[in-house]
Amino acid sequence: MARSALLNVMVQAALKAGKSLGRDFGEVQNLQVSVKGPGDFVSSADRKAEKIVREELLKARPTYGFLGEEGEEIKGTDGAHRWIVDPLDGTTNFLHGIPMFAVSIALERNNEIVAGVIFNPATDELYTTERGGGAFLNDRRLRVGARRLLSDSVVACGVPHLGRGNHGKFLVELRHVMGEVAGVRRMGSASLDLAYVAAGRFDGFWETGLSAWDIAAGILLIREAGGYVSDFDGGNAIIETGSVVAGNEYIQKALMEVAKRPVPSR
Repeated sequence: MARSALLNVMVQAALKAGKSLGRDFGEVQNLQVSVKGPGDFVSSADRKAEKIVREELLKARPTYGFLGEEGEEIKGTDGAHRWIVDPLDGTTNFLHGIPMFAVSIALERNNEIVAGVIFNPATDELYTTERGGGAFLNDRRLRVGARRLLSDSVVACGVPHLGRGNHGKFLVELRHVMGEVAGVRRMGSASLDLAYVAAGRFDGFWETGLSAWDIAAGILLIREAGGYVSDFDGGNAIIETGSVVAGNEYIQKALMEVAKRPVPSR
């Protein structure tokens, strides 16, 4: 695949940060870990990876804005472009030695995502996409799964952890979905969940309470792989609401309808 200069900048930043994470992953027990909030950990590896990505991206495009998980937002002077970065999506997995984590980088232009990169250094899987240019895994073109029935589908979700999210509401959603699908998976990294939908590994994905850096790159990846992504109301306010439902045109719609079913009355 031919990459634009901007996508190459994003890929190099992700690979460089991923190399740093890979070294730290091998010595995860020795990391200095601080607590950001209940059940939400940040490591020295996380902060170091964001510094690498920020420096690489802003060196190449110093007028662009930057929104990352670990630092304050940097406003760009050009007013049109913003990098949206999660330097380590799946921190809890990382800290427990589970090889399901990723560097996620998206480029927003005039409030639309136009390019994305998701890289898992533990598996050496690099997902790339540009608007109108398709979606790729290590240069192999991606296409979402073709299943049309929820009963044949494996879908992924996010589970609200300690101190975050409406557990009761999620359990109702899960109860509804479990009764309709072949299987439900919880991976611990929203960016990889979305990438797996784009790759056809998962047939669908739903979650609420997400941040822009969790989902920005994955939204475009799925759309460029022929999939559908919306917020819980079927609209495009995904980044604003932090809610997402994804799949092909059949599974996305069906999954949204099932997850939104009201709580049954007793």
